Amino acid sequence: MPAIALNHYNLRAPRDLLLQLKDFYCEVVGLEPGPRPPFNSFGYWLYAGGHPILHLSEAKAGDPRATHTATTFDHVAFSCVDPEQMEARLQARQVQYEVAHVPASTEKQIFFQDPAGNGVELNFAMTA
Repeated sequence: MPAIALNHYNLRAPRDLLLQLKDFYCEVVGLEPGPRPPFNSFGYWLYAGGHPILHLSEAKAGDPRATHTATTFDHVAFSCVDPEQMEARLQARQVQYEVAHVPASTEKQIFFQDPAGNGVELNFAMTA
């Protein structure tokens, strides 16, 4: 059976960085905190459109990280509305970003990094 959708992605970090990531994705990107099952670990589930799409999990001291391997992760992308409001929000929070346009379409993209250095892409369907 083929995959039919992206369910969620998970970021694991020490608690202080995890709190920064939660605030960033809620205040900047516009995700909303929501219910999370009672796991034995600390964390958050952040929602978009009623779906828990970003899981934030606390990394415990000594949790292994594969720093000896090359990573291929570049960014996560969100579908968004109101690019002018988003640019104003990014500017107010002094988040450096770049704007691009998808060739042969009316789609606008905004790229930046979260507090952990992960790439974030916001996509806006623009009217002609």
